[in-house]
Order: sequence, then C-alpha cells, then structure tokens
Amino acid sequence: MNVLTAFITGVTRLNDFVGRWLALLVFVMFVLLIGEVGFRYLLNAPTSWTNELTQMLFGVYAVMSGGYILAHKGHVNVDLLHSHLSPRKRALMDIATSLLFFIFTLALLWFGIDMARESMASWETSYSAWNPPIWPVKLAIPVGTALLVLQGLAKLLEDIAIAFNLDYYRPVSDTSEGEQS
Repeated sequence: MNVLTAFITGVTRLNDFVGRWLALLVFVMFVLLIGEVGFRYLLNAPTSWTNELTQMLFGVYAVMSGGYILAHKGHVNVDLLHSHLSPRKRALMDIATSLLFFIFTLALLWFGIDMARESMASWETSYSAWNPPIWPVKLAIPVGTALLVLQGLAKLLEDIAIAFNLDYYRPVSDTSEGEQS
C-alpha cells in the first residue's frame, strides 16, 4: 500500500503545486486588464495586445487547473444521492461513474495531443494585429488534461481502497482545515 499512497500523494502534490502557481495568473490578468483600462480611458492610448494576452492566459489557467480542482473536490457534483451515502458506498458510486470521466478525459487528451502537435509543427499564431504564437496555449490542453487524468487515476485508486477496505490512509495534504486524518 505504500506505493499506492506514494502515487496518490505525489500526483496530488504535483497538481497542488501547479494549481497554486496558476492561481498567480489571476493577478497577472487583473493587472493587465486594469492597465488596459488606464491606457484606454486615462491616456486615450488603448493597447492592441492586452485583451488577447489576457484571453490566452485565462485559457491556460482554465485547462491547467482541472487536476488541482479535482484534488480539492471543487468540480461541480450532483450530490442529491451522493451526499447521503456512507463513504464506502460513495466510493463504489464514484468507481462506477469513473468510466465516463476516463472516456471524456482520454478523448480530450488524444485529440488535444493531435491539435497541439499540428499547432507546434506550423508555429501557429493568432493572425491578429499583434499576432502572438498560440501553440503554447494549445500545448497546455494535453498537459492540463494529462494532469487531470493522473488526478482521476489517483482518485479512482483511493476510491478502490476505500470501497474494499484496503489499508490506506489519506495524504495529509488532502484533508481540509480543522479535519484530522
């Protein structure tokens, strides 16, 4: 079980690290947009690149944060039944529904890799007045999806351990504040 715990802990820590660094992009986007407002309305000198850069940063932020959100149980969940079940039955339900998760995320990973490869091969740009490269943004799609798939696998292994009463302890970083493991 040490390997299982090490894998789950490692993946969760990786997604936690990535998610915390990505959170800083919110401040970057905030500064860019406030700066654009200042340039546009105070100096009457709007920029041609601020909105496009903010959109690209937000795209990276959105696709790369999925693993972090899953690790911290932040994805939208319809829990009319789920919240009333015991932890073991919840884990069994999550195991059953994980097939849908993996079908979607593995398809996204497959097509994301293909799209990113095509974009990188042609050094794709946005074709706007500023014309920045957009292949890094498209590369973030399979990278972020891979982090999400890894976190989904860690959650599946954790659910299996809970459902079948295996000797498994939750990683310390995965407990909420005030809760003891």
